[in-house]
Amino acid sequence: MTSTIFDQLQKALYIDSPGGDFVLKSKDIPKPCPGEILVQIRATALNQDWKVKKYKPAFITHYPFLLGGDVAGVVEEVGEGVTEFKKGDRVIHEGSWSDRHASYQQYAVAAAEHVAKLPENVSFEEAASIPLALATAVISLYSDCDRPEGVKKLQPPPWEAGGGGAYKGETILVLGGSSSVGQFAIQMLKLSGFSKIIATASLHNTDLLKSLGATHIIDRNADLVSEVRKLLDGKNLNLIYDTVGTPEIQTQAVELLAPGGQFIAAALVSIDAAKFPDKHFVTLYADFRLPQHWALGKSLAGSLHDLLASGTIKPNPIEVLPNGLAGVVGGLQRLERGEVSGKKLIVRPQETP
Repeated sequence: MTSTIFDQLQKALYIDSPGGDFVLKSKDIPKPCPGEILVQIRATALNQDWKVKKYKPAFITHYPFLLGGDVAGVVEEVGEGVTEFKKGDRVIHEGSWSDRHASYQQYAVAAAEHVAKLPENVSFEEAASIPLALATAVISLYSDCDRPEGVKKLQPPPWEAGGGGAYKGETILVLGGSSSVGQFAIQMLKLSGFSKIIATASLHNTDLLKSLGATHIIDRNADLVSEVRKLLDGKNLNLIYDTVGTPEIQTQAVELLAPGGQFIAAALVSIDAAKFPDKHFVTLYADFRLPQHWALGKSLAGSLHDLLASGTIKPNPIEVLPNGLAGVVGGLQRLERGEVSGKKLIVRPQETP
């Protein structure tokens, strides 16, 4: 009887218990269902996954649990009905926290509708910096998130007809512009036509953020309220995009928001929103697999190859860590200590010892 890849085991990095350690284990390679593809993961990125260990979120109800939200790799197998991909195609897609779809393993499956072909001008390692952070930026700006009644998303997204330049003349403040999500939010906002994109960051990231579309950079340690007001020229600020999530920054920033304005929290809301009844706080769960985000993910996947090939969307600067999935824990410790700025940490799961 002929052996197949599904007769083999792969390596995966699990968090083993609430607040527990990350542990390498062997597991099966999942088979793609109809409409899915199996991807051999060549590169994945580290995100703020240390928070899962530290804060033990209640929505994780079983352990061991598999994390990882970024996949860049090669198609290994296609499921029934999939005609747009074939074995060997270079691809990119967002992973999802589950045993079949997460990226802290060597193989994962994905819905073909959410997968994009990867152009040759973007390496696997660069590509791995993109999926989750780009999904977070796209969903929070253009999808049906936790928006109060009457509070509108930006429409249409800039890669669709009528979306490019639709918000010409508008101003936005991006808190944490050099974060991975911040970098993709700035790029999306530029494509949507925002004329003034003010970003907070460490000043050594100024050139990077201006190359992505930010028009003004404020030192993250400066007096936020006074510095932003200088740039507003007496006009209202109707939109704030926050990737930081600290109560100190949010307390300052909400002072700047006009009545009826949106405060999009890509991280979390750390202040008492009820104290600001005339401001609208927007939260999200950035996963294209959710029904309310599915169509937007499909739309983005259909355009992502060309956006990357043309350089319209640029990956984050990266640092590749050694030892595959065995390098994740040390990288997450660096992220928790705040030692990483303006770049994404990447591992190659196939190099796991």
